Parts: sequence; structure tokens; C-alpha cells
Amino acid sequence: MNERALVLGGGGSSGQAWSIGVTAGLYDAGLDVRQADLIIGTSAGATVAVQLSGADEPPSLLASILAAPGPVTAGGRVPNRPVIEQLERTGRIIAAAEDAPDMRRRMGAAALDLEAAADGSWAPRWRAIVAARLPSAHWPARPLLITAVNARTGEPVVFDRHSGVDLADAVAASTSSGLPYPIGGHRYIDGGYRRNENADLAAGYARVLVLSPFGGRSRHPLEWGLHLATQVEDLRAGGSRVEPIVPDPQDEHLFGAQAMDLSLRVPVAQAGYRQGHALAGPLTEFWR
Repeated sequence: MNERALVLGGGGSSGQAWSIGVTAGLYDAGLDVRQADLIIGTSAGATVAVQLSGADEPPSLLASILAAPGPVTAGGRVPNRPVIEQLERTGRIIAAAEDAPDMRRRMGAAALDLEAAADGSWAPRWRAIVAARLPSAHWPARPLLITAVNARTGEPVVFDRHSGVDLADAVAASTSSGLPYPIGGHRYIDGGYRRNENADLAAGYARVLVLSPFGGRSRHPLEWGLHLATQVEDLRAGGSRVEPIVPDPQDEHLFGAQAMDLSLRVPVAQAGYRQGHALAGPLTEFWR
């Protein structure tokens, strides 16, 4: 059995900031989770996975977040109506779907419909934004998996350094929750449509640490098997030791419909840091 896997789940802008905060807190308390033998990144977690694979240490990544607080409106908060509309739109798709594969096909079809009505300028702009967040244009040597879903077929896809796909394109695909992202002749949507965490990809690893900004919750029916609890149960049944980290209950309001509120990045990152620092002691024996 392989040794250690780090799983970084999706969670929007807030989720990225929280995950960086957690890893920085763990690091400052003496636990460097970047030394995992495998890192799995989904959606915002894909960005974090690549950032943790670079030369910057987690506290430096955290400092960058703290130094750039997001925009705030006159009322004190940025509007989140587009996020709410996206949640409503995808909620209707989930409600109409028969099962997880059907849901993914429907999500892909809806994304392709959006693309047909768009002017085609989104993809290169999104790639540039994603690439600017990454420490390198090249895949790291350490094993890294980045998830996405084929928009035309609904089939899950896992990119790695052997896939023949540029790193920025893989991350851009994994973070495309609205419009589909083109790579070659294919179109891809957010890896979170496979699962929010995709911890099942760590099967066969002795120790699996999971960071789930959405708290392990899923909007999907329990019987679809997409909830984190099901993934953890299956991993443990296969012999893995699994430790999930989810936001503290008092911080849960910072996620969900607020996940793309850039004004929350600083408090979310600070909350993650406090949590990671407090958890380092209990996790040391597990991880080392």
C-alpha cells in the first residue's frame, strides 16, 4: 500500500483561502502536509494543490491572501447573486436527474448550451486568470491528480502529468463550474461534479488527509454515494486511515452561497489557519 495522500476539495474562492490557511497553520505548528506521496485537487482544490507543489511555503501563500483583501460594496459585502443563480440552476438539474451519471450529463449539456450563447472570449481569459495563480507552467514531479468532467459525455476525467494536457488547462477545466473549458476537441466542466472531494481516488494509500471546505456536505441524494462520509467509509473499508478536516461550525456561513465572495477571503483564511494550527498536534502521529 502507498503511504500518504492529501485530498483538497472544492469550495470556491472561500474554499481556496481556507485550505491555504489550514495548511499554513499545520505548517507553522510543525506539520508539512506538502510531503504527501499523492495530491488530489478538485475545483478550487486543484488551484491549492498546484500552489502547494511550488516553491512557496504555506505561510507565504497565506500572507499573499492576507495582503490582498477582496472588494467590498458600500453596504459592506460584495453581491453574490450570480452564485445564487448558479446554485439554483444546478439545483434544478440535480432534482431532475435520475442518478449521478445522469446529473453529470445534464450539467454538461447545460454548460454547452451556455457556451452556444457566449461569444467565445471566456476561455482564454479564464486560462490567463488561472495561469497567473499557479507557481509554474509545468506539472510537478510529485504525483498530482486534477479532476474534471467531460461536458459532452458526462464522464469523469482525471488529469496528471502524463495526460498530455498543460497544467493551466487542467486547472482551468477543473474550475469551470459554468461555461465549459475547451482542451483540444473536448469540453470540460468542474471536477466537483464528480465529487466535491474525490477522495476515492486515494484508494490504496495508507493514510489519507482530506480538506473539505464544504464540510463534507453534498447537495446530491445520499444514495448517489457522493457525500464525503461515503468516500471515507469506502477508503477505510479498503484499509486506509482517513482524517477529514472540515470548517469549524461557526465558520460554515462563510461557504455555500458565499463561496465566491472575495471580501471573505481574509477572514476565511484566518479561520483556516487557526484550525490548522490547533489540529497539528493531534494529526502529527497520523501523518508522520
